[in-house]
Amino acid sequence: MADAHAKNHDYHLVEPSPWPFVGAVAAFITAIGAVVYFHDGGPWLLIPGLLGVVYTMIVWWRDVINEAEHQGHHTPVVQLHLRYGMILFIASEIMFFVAWFWAYFDASLYAGEVIQEARTNFTGGQWPPQGIETFDPWHLPLINTLILLTSGTTVTWAHHALLQDDREGLKWGLICTVVLGALFTGVQAYEYAHASFGFSGSIYGATFFMATGFHGFHVLIGTIFLIVCLFRALAGHFKSTQHFGFEAAAWYWHFVDVVWLFLFVAVYVWGSGA
Repeated sequence: MADAHAKNHDYHLVEPSPWPFVGAVAAFITAIGAVVYFHDGGPWLLIPGLLGVVYTMIVWWRDVINEAEHQGHHTPVVQLHLRYGMILFIASEIMFFVAWFWAYFDASLYAGEVIQEARTNFTGGQWPPQGIETFDPWHLPLINTLILLTSGTTVTWAHHALLQDDREGLKWGLICTVVLGALFTGVQAYEYAHASFGFSGSIYGATFFMATGFHGFHVLIGTIFLIVCLFRALAGHFKSTQHFGFEAAAWYWHFVDVVWLFLFVAVYVWGSGA
């Protein structure tokens, strides 16, 4: 009877955790708070919701790290399933961006559609619409492209260093990637601040800011992801044979790189009439 509950399989049956419930409540409060804030009700509900989400992320990640590093639950079978999960997550993110590209190309390719009278009034039957001064794709957008592509090489450097048990290469590769990610965000913020068009009142502005803005948000999330990996690397986590957390961050970062290349070509180069 003593062995009745002994583990005789490679799977990880997680213990009951309060964090899914806490995270759901925090997300709900954040959503309600955002609605209140957008209606000039102040951030009094939004801020506690965001703090709850951040707290949930910290403690949940802490528990997952303990499961992987100290409790030995991340067996090869579990790591394989985690990879499947990350692949499906990235696939869902691809479809998310497909929606924004669809909206952009529908508006740009059919700017003078006869049955879309309201759209024709907005665009003047051409793309870019009349009165829109687009960004020079060979200035800040090209610089940001080079920054992001370089960050893709540095995160690959870090990954290969980890596979060879080169802890210094892992550390400096992650530091360079985080710095380049932050630099990309700073350049994009500067670009937005100097845009000659806004989000509202322009179909070009709406599609431009939704597509590039959500990509910028993904860059921010990916940077946070890599910062967490950097702190874990400094703490001695990750082994050449077990480092799914870092591998998932690298996959996500390469996904962000590829999406940006499509945005640069479609929105900045082709969409500007260059």
